[in-house]
Amino acid sequence: MTIDKSLKKPSGVIRLRNVLKRDERVKILMDQDRWVDGQSPMGLAKVRIAKAVAGKKKKKTAEE
Repeated sequence: MTIDKSLKKPSGVIRLRNVLKRDERVKILMDQDRWVDGQSPMGLAKVRIAKAVAGKKKKKTAEE
């Protein structure tokens, strides 16, 4: 089975994916202290994906 074009990592921009792989979900659960050692990786809890929001650029003033 091949990977869809939208999920491949391009050389410059990394797009946010809606679906995480199992090991990525386990890593996030470990960071949130919701993972117990020895727990089965099957039937994992849902994990919210944090979306990065780009900030607005500041306008240059007349002095600059």
